[in-house]
Amino acid sequence: MSINDAAPEEWNDLSRKGKTMEEIWEHQTDMVNSPAHYNSGDIECIDAIKAMLTKDEYIGYLRGNSLKYRWRFRYKNSPIEDLDKADWYERRLKEFIMENRDVVG
Repeated sequence: MSINDAAPEEWNDLSRKGKTMEEIWEHQTDMVNSPAHYNSGDIECIDAIKAMLTKDEYIGYLRGNSLKYRWRFRYKNSPIEDLDKADWYERRLKEFIMENRDVVG
């Protein structure tokens, strides 16, 4: 992300809080790939959910979360972060499908 990619609300955030674009980008990346509130135990939340669901249920979970983040990204203060989260769930879905080809087709 460059300074040219900043949305108007990000410029406002920068001026109010004195953060650099790099600091904002690092925070968004952490909140997408490794948010602390999902990693507080011995197992990451997504792995526990995967373990308790059937393959079809897990696919539905991943699809639903991707849709949720894409659906509401325009109505929150961090639209890019929500789109990144949607991408994260879709990457997990693609990886799962590649590892479990028996569940599709």
